[in-house]
Amino acid sequence: RKRDYEGFLCSLLLPVESRTSAFALRAFNVELAQADSITQKTTGLMRMQFWREAVEDIYCDNPPHQPVAAELWRAVKRHNLTKMWFMKIIDEREKNLDDRAYRNIQELETYAENTQSALLYLTLEMLGVRDIHADHAASHIGKAQGIVTCLRATPYHSTRQKVFLPMDICMLHGVSQEDFIRGKQEKNVRDVIYDIASQAHIHLEHARSFSKKVPVKAYPAFFCTVALDDYLCNMRKVDFNIFHPSLQKKSTLLPLHLYIRSWKKTY
Repeated sequence: RKRDYEGFLCSLLLPVESRTSAFALRAFNVELAQADSITQKTTGLMRMQFWREAVEDIYCDNPPHQPVAAELWRAVKRHNLTKMWFMKIIDEREKNLDDRAYRNIQELETYAENTQSALLYLTLEMLGVRDIHADHAASHIGKAQGIVTCLRATPYHSTRQKVFLPMDICMLHGVSQEDFIRGKQEKNVRDVIYDIASQAHIHLEHARSFSKKVPVKAYPAFFCTVALDDYLCNMRKVDFNIFHPSLQKKSTLLPLHLYIRSWKKTY
């Protein structure tokens, strides 16, 4: 609830039998995400190593005495979750500890696929959905989520003299990392944001283009699209000024929008 408010709200909309497991999965993700924000790389690596061993132990029926690991073990037992997805998330986040900008949008999408999409694949397994169309949608939604997360974190990272936005798009518009660190709002800076945001929008549209083929049972896994739509829409309103204060606010209407989407049974 504190560290992944949107994930928390989305998990509340899952069927009762999957909810506790979804919370465990989200908590696991938060644990790994916190390693990203550790300044000392060695500490981050130690944390990743702990979780790598914890997942191995969970699959050997011997979870470590750690609250999140214990819940994760129950989730794995209950839903027969695939170990590979957990390992992919850990490996990808470990690579990301290098603290450097993505070379291109494909690199950012690969990171998103191995972290956000992998979380969605596991959520689908919790819902008892094993379906190629649902997986295809999860792949695109995860990529959109990863791109939006990267955009949302830009003002925060800029205050810490860091920029992770894809370098190829920045170069295309003649924008330097320094421009973001200084919080510039010139048109070429907004063009970079527009290009990256457009890529997230394309992935969402793609995921929705075959919604008729996706089992309705899978829809609750994809309600995170509500928050993504919300952010992209707000960004359009401020003409892609990533530093606009309104983009930093928590959406008070998000619970209502989520409820409507779940009632309409769409994603």
